[in-house]
Amino acid sequence: MATTATSTLPSGIVKYEDYQAQQKATPTNTNMGQTEFLTLFTTQLKNQNPLDPVKNEAFVAQLAQFSQLEATTAMKTSMQNLVSSLANDRLLGATSLIGKTVGVPDGPVAVTDTTVSQGVVNAPTGADGIKVEIFNDKGILVRTQILGPQPVGDVTIAWDGMNDGGTAVPNGNYRYVASVNSNGTVTKPTVNTYAQVTGVTSAGTADGTMLLEVAGGKTVNLTDVKRISY
Repeated sequence: MATTATSTLPSGIVKYEDYQAQQKATPTNTNMGQTEFLTLFTTQLKNQNPLDPVKNEAFVAQLAQFSQLEATTAMKTSMQNLVSSLANDRLLGATSLIGKTVGVPDGPVAVTDTTVSQGVVNAPTGADGIKVEIFNDKGILVRTQILGPQPVGDVTIAWDGMNDGGTAVPNGNYRYVASVNSNGTVTKPTVNTYAQVTGVTSAGTADGTMLLEVAGGKTVNLTDVKRISY
């Protein structure tokens, strides 16, 4: 009667089909941490060719590379925590602006029973004259004002809330558009309108930019605010 020979594998060596089954049963960890690296490192030491061992310098280099990678990963985590903390501090600091009046680029001109928002336009070279057009929320021109010669600097735009016919306009939001004539050149600089801050948010901004919500429904980047007053 024939006897089937059974081959015995060396210690520490498993059959390929057994290895596959083990891999399927064991969750794969794609991240190498300190424990995984040291296990791999000691395995290399145990299984290196004794006739041609890896030089000490090579092992030291591997250790140095892993240490550098681990330090970089720790630094990245610390920086992310710092950025998150600073964002929270900025948001908390920006809330101090709620209730205050800020200059909003091309902001809404709020007209109420008692007030009309003023605006400011900059004339870096002065002006021979400035035309101010006021539009309602439907884009219809309701008033045109002509300002005489202006010195270099900021020029305040004040509107009495009347239309060209001398009738008070309805309450609501309007818009200033300025045309500055200086030395024969006409430009349309942005008018900064005074508006009250009603809220602060960073939602919807990937880089954590602080946005101010102002009366009239406009949202403005905090870095675009040029003036703050009570």
